Amino acid sequence: MHDTTFFTPVAVTVGAGHKRMIASLFDMHEFLTEFPPSRRRLSYGAAVKACEAARAGEISPEAARDALITFAAAAGILWPSAQPAVSVKPIARGQGGYAA
Repeated sequence: MHDTTFFTPVAVTVGAGHKRMIASLFDMHEFLTEFPPSRRRLSYGAAVKACEAARAGEISPEAARDALITFAAAAGILWPSAQPAVSVKPIARGQGGYAA
């Protein structure tokens, strides 16, 4: 069995605004094992099989990573890759707190 680090980690949502980084086959296996059975779908099984195959050296770790991304996207837990840009710009306030 191999535990290989991914070239680029996969970020998934694990709660209200909390992110978990999956950076290796071991992390992927652990995450998939802990994933609630009630939320598992077909893509979950494909991700588990890909993880096992990659750990056995039958497929590349990046192919397993792709299966994880497919599963996370289907489950709605893939962390957005682009964070929204937030800009804070002060405004001039007149009397009474209203914008001038």
